[in-house]
Amino acid sequence: METRTVDETGADTERDETAVDATEPADIDADADADVTETEAEPEAAQDAPETEDRAPSGVGQGAAAVVSAALGLVSLTGSWLGTVAAARETLVGQLETAADAGVATQVKEIYGDAWHTSALWGGLFALTALIVGVVVLARPAFGTPGRTVQAPWIKSVAWAGVSLGVIGLLLAVLKYTDVLLGLPAAG
Repeated sequence: METRTVDETGADTERDETAVDATEPADIDADADADVTETEAEPEAAQDAPETEDRAPSGVGQGAAAVVSAALGLVSLTGSWLGTVAAARETLVGQLETAADAGVATQVKEIYGDAWHTSALWGGLFALTALIVGVVVLARPAFGTPGRTVQAPWIKSVAWAGVSLGVIGLLLAVLKYTDVLLGLPAAG
């Protein structure tokens, strides 16, 4: 089948539609469809790539542990609700167990001294926990994946703050428990 067309110059040309021409628009569209299907396949491969790649750790757990360490260190210095309740309980036990005719020194020790030591003990436990958690956070990169020992600077800073507060809190708790710091008054 032949068709007559007029080209850009105005010349009248005949064309056989059964012959395949390389510049025919239908062929260009077929090539474009092949390119589109290849391009559509690429995003699927790109979506699969993150699953197979190793992701770098975000450090969220280490950061949270560092903040917990610093908070526990602060609690060891300021006191905790648990320490306050334990000290109040020890005061009550001291009042119940101390005889009314006991000497002043015995009453002070049983009622106030034991509560003071209990408060120091709980402060020391919080300080020790802060110290351990902070040291674990600082030592964690050494036991992680080889080559990935980088830790965010803020995590190190907060962990060092937790360790420092833990050491200070532990020192104060020991001094308080041994009556070196603010010991009980001598009654006699």
